[in-house]
Parts: sequence; C-alpha cells; structure tokens
Amino acid sequence: MNVYLFLLIGIGVLGWIVQWNLNRKFKLYSQMLLNNGMTGRDVAERMLSENGISDVTVRFTGGTLTDHYNPSDKTINLSESVYAGDNVAAAAVAAHETGHAIQHAYAYAPLKMRSALVPLVSFSGRWVTWLILGGMVLLGMGQVFFGQTVAVVGIVLYGLITLFSFITLPVEINASQRALAWLSSAGITNSHNDEAARDALRSAAYTYVVAALGALANLLYYVWLFFGRRD
Repeated sequence: MNVYLFLLIGIGVLGWIVQWNLNRKFKLYSQMLLNNGMTGRDVAERMLSENGISDVTVRFTGGTLTDHYNPSDKTINLSESVYAGDNVAAAAVAAHETGHAIQHAYAYAPLKMRSALVPLVSFSGRWVTWLILGGMVLLGMGQVFFGQTVAVVGIVLYGLITLFSFITLPVEINASQRALAWLSSAGITNSHNDEAARDALRSAAYTYVVAALGALANLLYYVWLFFGRRD
C-alpha cells in the first residue's frame, strides 16, 4: 500500500510542478512580442485559411489557459491573453488549438477515437466514485461477491477514463507538431523565437503526460485495493 500511496503523492507533486512551470513559461513567453504584431486570433484565422478550412469560428472565452477546440460546434475558443495577445505564447497556443481543428477536418484517427469516447468518459466520471465507494462499503459489510462485482464495474469505468487520457497524448502532440511546423513555414516565428514557441507547447504537453500517469496510478491502486490485498 505504501508504494501506491507514495506513487500517487509523487504524481500529485509532479503535477503541481508541471502546472507551475507551464504558468511560468507562458508568462515568460507572453513578453516576447511577434515582429508582425499578429494576435492569437489573427494566427488562428490565418492558419485555418491556409489549410482550406472555412467552417470553423475563432472566438473569445473567459479564464486563463482555458483555450480549446470544440469539435461539436467547430469553434476555436481562445482565452483573453491568447485571443488578443500579440506574443509568442499566444501564437503558439492559438496555432495548437487550430491544429485540433485541422485534425478534425482531416479525420485524424486518434482524435476520432477520443471524440467517440467522450460520452462514455462523461458517464464514467459521474458514476465511478460512487461505484468504488459502494464496493468498499459492501466489502466492509462482508458482502464480498457483491462488493467486488460493484468494484469491477467501477474499475472498468475508470479504465475508460485512463484510456481516454492516454489517447489524448498523441492528439495533443500531433496538434503541437502541426502548430510549430506552420508557425515556422508561415514566418510567424523565426530563428529568434521558434524555440520559445516549441518550449511553450512542450511545457503544456507535460500536463497531459502527468494526467495520464496519474490516471494509470489511480487505476492500479483501485485494482490493488479490491483484489491485491492479502489478509
């Protein structure tokens, strides 16, 4: 048990460090202005246009680092600092989210798989905690068969959440690759700030890696909790 607890705590600490580093890098690269004065919105719209995509809308959304692409209504949602920012960080994030729109337009397989899992993951997120707790309560009452049965259902649902986290990795990495390649070829970034854009997106990618590892660690812990202990 100590091994799993230390693993979970370690991943939690690592997640905090990664998030802190992302905020630090974003703040740093937000001070590096683009030579052409383009905002995040300009970058996204130009990238869409040059990739022949005309049915995606770029719009503003509240919050900080809340940027995302919504495939259901084909919108690129950019936070205030990205939408109106004319710096390297804003350009990198805007291009990354546009990369998701391009993935959608060209039916990128991992994105299609992740999108197909969204309803299941949403359902799992609502019920998995209750099923795990229910399994623990039933086992505590001596109902071993029913307790483990309920727990298995909960573990399977959490397995879907874990799978979703790992499928997210190639989706995010590919979107960043598309973004960086286009930023360079379009002349948005140059030899002086190209590495900064790369570093910003790399820092963002680490958050997804930690999330996937955290999900896997939790899944293994649940399996051990119900089936790995020996009294």
